[in-house]
Amino acid sequence: MKPIAPTKKQVTQKSSKPAAGQFIRAVIAIIWKDMAAELRSRELLSAMLVFALLVILVFNFALELDAQARATVTAGVLWVTFAFAGTLGLNRSMAMEKDRGCLDGLLLAPVDRSAIYFGKAIGNLIFMLIVEAIVLPVYSILYSVNLFNPGLLWVILLGSIGYVAVGTLLSSMAVQTRTRDILLPVLLFPLVIPILIAAVKGSTGFLQGTEIEDIRPWINLLLVYDVVFTAVAFMVFDYIVEE
Repeated sequence: MKPIAPTKKQVTQKSSKPAAGQFIRAVIAIIWKDMAAELRSRELLSAMLVFALLVILVFNFALELDAQARATVTAGVLWVTFAFAGTLGLNRSMAMEKDRGCLDGLLLAPVDRSAIYFGKAIGNLIFMLIVEAIVLPVYSILYSVNLFNPGLLWVILLGSIGYVAVGTLLSSMAVQTRTRDILLPVLLFPLVIPILIAAVKGSTGFLQGTEIEDIRPWINLLLVYDVVFTAVAFMVFDYIVEE
């Protein structure tokens, strides 16, 4: 009996599974590499954490306000702290790859370039979330404000994802230049203004007990921003690192 040749659809399905598995393994390997390197050096996370704690301490002594006024400015102070610490982390993350020659090795690896982007982005997000998890209780103690609100934590997660999605893409571009420490904030902050505004508005709404209907537009803006800019970064990362 003559063997039945597999259809084109079956061949495509079989070939796509190993490709998807290889992509996921490459992303996990990059994340693991970043975690292991940070555990050895403790350079990136410590710098972000010290910077974030200094910022909230400065604001604590500079803004000698009553309890109601402090609750009003809490969201702004938090997101200024997260944005500055996140920018420092994004810059150092790619700079260390470039200085150690790891970036060239990653680009020469036989994996999809987008796997490098997602690996670096998820690694940066983990570092940013660790800093935020330490900053929130410290801020709550200094400012006597309860920040452990599920809605607020959801906004922080969505805002951090969008910030890291754009920041990882731009840091991979800025790291190739001599003025990378200056160029990244110049490129990053104009693009993340929408997400910072939405995050501050959403955070303020949850802290002040605003109706969810009034907060939902800002949540939707964060979701749309995350999806759109992650998709854009996925499509253009290959061309950026080639340049």
